[in-house]
Amino acid sequence: MKLHRNLCVAVIQALKEILLDKKQADLTVSHLLQSNASWGSRDRNFIAGNIYHIVRYKRLYEFCLEDEMFGEVSLWKMFGTKLILENIPLPAWEEFTTLNIENIQKRNTEAQRIRKIRESIPDWLDELGEKELGANWDKEITALNTAAQFSIRINTLKTNIGIIKKQFSDEQIQFIETPLAPDALILPVKKNFKNYPAYKNGLFEVQDVSSQLVAAFLEAEAGLNVIDGCAGAGGKTLHLAALMKNKGEILSVDVHERKLEELEKRAKRAGAAIVKPMLAIKITSHFQALLHSFADRILLDVPCSGLGVMRRKPDSKWSLTPLFIQELRKTQAQILDEYAPMLKLNGLLVYSTCSILPSENEEQIKSFLARNQKFQLIEGRRISPTETGFDGFYMARMKRIV
Repeated sequence: MKLHRNLCVAVIQALKEILLDKKQADLTVSHLLQSNASWGSRDRNFIAGNIYHIVRYKRLYEFCLEDEMFGEVSLWKMFGTKLILENIPLPAWEEFTTLNIENIQKRNTEAQRIRKIRESIPDWLDELGEKELGANWDKEITALNTAAQFSIRINTLKTNIGIIKKQFSDEQIQFIETPLAPDALILPVKKNFKNYPAYKNGLFEVQDVSSQLVAAFLEAEAGLNVIDGCAGAGGKTLHLAALMKNKGEILSVDVHERKLEELEKRAKRAGAAIVKPMLAIKITSHFQALLHSFADRILLDVPCSGLGVMRRKPDSKWSLTPLFIQELRKTQAQILDEYAPMLKLNGLLVYSTCSILPSENEEQIKSFLARNQKFQLIEGRRISPTETGFDGFYMARMKRIV
């Protein structure tokens, strides 16, 4: 394998922004690739793959080097350690001259016997995962350290999966179907669809298969009043609009104005005419009174630790803290209590997270039901990264019975 120095330099510069300057990995990688449109798909995959892999296994590489990360020199050493562990010959570059190949390989053998080092996670996270998931933690954290699959959701407001499959086949774009989600296609090779006509015209959205299961779990139908209480940039909102065949109303609420602006753009592109974005700060007590018993369906995809999507955001494990997760649990409970009165009698409410921790999922629902005896749990569903190969999610569908 021939290494091109200019591409390796790009990897190091991105790692500097992520690991030293504490910038978000996904935004850093996206900006880097957009700024270098001349790179081909192989180069782009090399750069993105190496960046995410080194961020993901930072602690392992520090262990192998017997040195904590400090400055750009350490980033080059980490890159060299990755090459050594993958049996890729090191080029004769100055940055790699001090690396002890034999010692790095020996230390890696030791690391494989220590889960928190092997899987490259903080001590506290390893302890929390084992406490909450027991024996399942070992396989789940291993699955979350694999590269994420790339999938899309066909927008049935504008097309159908058969048309997109034919188009991809004609253009020799590889894809796989899954029985878990009828409108999903998985692409073995990640593709940049930014300027792809079908994407620009709203015929499909990039969305993980697990995320696609949430909107369907709400059982929303045409003509209903729906509230998406934590809409974000609208991935699940747009899916709801398609499932409702653009009939009814979806009130899409979020605390971030920038995300709602993005939602408006995406809704227009997707032809989702029933979407009504609303900034959360405008939901006053008076407004809550007006919405009392308004909704036939409520979706609450609440803020969470994001452990279920760690394979997409490996840098998140270095910024998460136990206190932050503790505060998130309080926020989740508050959101449930605030939105519950807005549901009609016999209406359905779905609570969802992209976390695999029971304290954010089953235990949160158990506490809510103890506080709100007007609700009954209909079904809870956990999506395991180990079992499905997709992101980790949890969903609970509840019915208002009084």
